Amino acid sequence: MTKCSSLSDVVDILTPESQSSPIVFSSPHSGRFYPKDFIEKTNLSALQIRRSEDAFIDNIFDEAVSFGSPLLSARFPRAYIDPNREPFELDPGMFDTVLPSYVNSNSRRIRSGLGTVARIVAGGLEIYKNQLQFSEVKKRIEKHYTPYHKKLAELVNNTKRRFGACLLIDCHSMPSSGGVGDTECGKNWADIVLGDRYGTSCAPHITELAFATFRELGYQVSVNKPYAGGYTTHYYGRPREGLHSLQIEINRALYMDEINIRQLPSFNNLKSDITEFIACLTSITSNELIPLPIYEAANSP
Repeated sequence: MTKCSSLSDVVDILTPESQSSPIVFSSPHSGRFYPKDFIEKTNLSALQIRRSEDAFIDNIFDEAVSFGSPLLSARFPRAYIDPNREPFELDPGMFDTVLPSYVNSNSRRIRSGLGTVARIVAGGLEIYKNQLQFSEVKKRIEKHYTPYHKKLAELVNNTKRRFGACLLIDCHSMPSSGGVGDTECGKNWADIVLGDRYGTSCAPHITELAFATFRELGYQVSVNKPYAGGYTTHYYGRPREGLHSLQIEINRALYMDEINIRQLPSFNNLKSDITEFIACLTSITSNELIPLPIYEAANSP
């Protein structure tokens, strides 16, 4: 296993010595390196600001490299800039000036306070003391968001060129009982939620395999409820082109103290199960991901 040192301030990239699987893993929300200038702009404590992290998810999935797959993880935190959103999905109320016309300022995620630059952390606490400057946020996008997606696209495209197809697994965690932006706040979620954008981001047999594997491991599994997949799943999931994307959400109560952001003794058991899941998933061959030929109507019986 080798660890790429380029872009070290933006991403961590774990790569196998030789990629043998057509699967790429990504962890966009496990970053925990908070820039000093960001910390100075918030009244939140160190623990409060970390509530939006998918804490330890990069560690939970890092055995992917042992099965021939790369793992890309953001080092920067979701509260700073969120790579699982459109590049300019921004709340105009957070800024001290009118935003450019190309900014998407009217989405459900923005109304929930969770745009490309979040207004709140999990629990509904406001992040910022004052309004932001657009020029500052634009720099965050250019220096963190864009390089992250450039590297992710490179991994996906290189995998497709090598194997003829690619499956991207976007790895996340979720609060154990709902949170701000959830449609059923306070409800206890399943252990695992699979998101395939209602069958549009990956072939059904992939979702079915993931569902069956987690069920056999003893987990309660839901599909597309309450999370169907974010920007990454939508953007990279094009099954007709041999590009598949599946989002996985893990209930944080399974492995961590959600208040103090600490691993529970059950962490190792979960990681062992996730490694078993990875082993099963990476048994998928590229032929199972390549779309069937589309025949002309004249060739149909």
